[in-house]
Amino acid sequence: MTGHGAAAGADAVRRAVHGVLLPGFTGTTPPAWFLDAARDGLAGVVLFAHNTPDLATTAALTARLHDAAPDLVVATDEEGGDVSRLEAATGSSLPGAAALGVVDDVRLTGDAGEALGRLLAAVGVDLDLAPVLDVDTPGNPVIGVRAFGTDPEAVARHGVALARGLQRGGVGTCAKHFPGHGSTTVDSHLALPVVEADLDTLRGRDLVPFAAALADGGTDDGHAADALMTAHVVVPALGPAPASLEPAVAALARELGYAGPIVTDALDMRAVSDGAEVGETAVRAVEGGADLLCLGTTTGRDDEALFRSAVDALVAAVGAGRVTLDRLAASGRRTDALVRRLRARQASAGAVVGPAEAARAQEALAEVGAEAARRAVRAVGPHPALGSAPDVVDLRLRLDHAAGRIAQHVQRAVAARWPDAVVHPALDGDGFAALLRGLPGGARPLVVVTREPVPGGAEHAHLARLQRARPDLVVVHTGVPAAGERWLAALPGGLPATVLACGTGRANAEAAVALLAGELAPEPTEVAR
Repeated sequence: MTGHGAAAGADAVRRAVHGVLLPGFTGTTPPAWFLDAARDGLAGVVLFAHNTPDLATTAALTARLHDAAPDLVVATDEEGGDVSRLEAATGSSLPGAAALGVVDDVRLTGDAGEALGRLLAAVGVDLDLAPVLDVDTPGNPVIGVRAFGTDPEAVARHGVALARGLQRGGVGTCAKHFPGHGSTTVDSHLALPVVEADLDTLRGRDLVPFAAALADGGTDDGHAADALMTAHVVVPALGPAPASLEPAVAALARELGYAGPIVTDALDMRAVSDGAEVGETAVRAVEGGADLLCLGTTTGRDDEALFRSAVDALVAAVGAGRVTLDRLAASGRRTDALVRRLRARQASAGAVVGPAEAARAQEALAEVGAEAARRAVRAVGPHPALGSAPDVVDLRLRLDHAAGRIAQHVQRAVAARWPDAVVHPALDGDGFAALLRGLPGGARPLVVVTREPVPGGAEHAHLARLQRARPDLVVVHTGVPAAGERWLAALPGGLPATVLACGTGRANAEAAVALLAGELAPEPTEVAR
């Protein structure tokens, strides 16, 4: 091959490799390396909270990205509730999937999806990495209130309703985490979970919502899922590799009738990156059937080096024969079809990108979100209303990796309602002991925030000690509602006055505090199980 021909061949390989990558970058201005790659066939970008500090900045950023590459897919994780990127600074206007599942009003779920879709479209986002279609198992450390519930059929109903709403709002959808992350007991951000279920169990439980989302609904948009995200979980019944790298998992998605792009969960997560370079993981993902590779957050990293590692490894894999150009081209065609569908949908929805449009969309989202949160919040146990400004103690011990923080929205909502409230900082062992010694009995109401008060765990033990000192305490439980009620009922002192917020987002917190303030009727209601 001549020098010119070799260079042209190398350029074609690099462009094909770019066509399967979804990198990120740090900050609100795209760096030169990213813009160069975008102009050279890059499939898309995943925006994180550090890219989207406010709506106006986000709209300006996506406009610059689309100016550089009109077909670039701009994606983000905007689930509402605990996981928000566009409203990370203030908390989501939506209460999240668990709250919508508790209300169990499919119309409301669809309205929530449409309002969220209009906000995303107004800031220039093309693809929402939602909905979560995992069927939750109580105690799951990564899904929890991100799921619509524990019943496969209910998850299917609400997952499809939210997806159809997002599509009406003008954005694409990405169902996750296929073939199901709901029954794990390990956080895949930290280690590799294993789903010990046979294929019949998977088909009767985990796959039910995905099958519904991947069915052609007879609409102009076809499937409720425009894209499909695989999970970093090992399912031995399907194969030995993590699902995001396992060919049998991609084959199962195709068996269910899905023809669109398969997206990996973030390849920097410890479940697949522990002991491996992101480049080798990227190659294995393509070998496993993935079409779009999410490289993960760049916070605290060299974003260009992360991207170059993936590119170089994939280019080398083509040279070594591990990955063919035909294979990359097939992925490119799926993404091209997705882009055409998204652009047509945006035109049909009349999507206009800009700060004024985004502000109006956010107001509409807040309205439907407040309705959903207030209909979802529940009171169980003794009457939980507060008569005066409380002390607030947060017993949540585990960082929520998906949300990126331990949200303080309950504390902020309490302080906004009662300016004299005392919000205690996060407490270590010594701090907790000092708090116990200093709590004046009955002088001020005591509000305790929980997420996973599992009997035998530290959160449950701390709560039991507080309950002994202050039997009149009030719990605001931000985790899975039905499981939380059972765990709290197992306290030695019995079920305390409890508000089940169905999540830890801003909308959840504001509804919980409205109930505590007596602005909502605190009628005990059995939470759907």
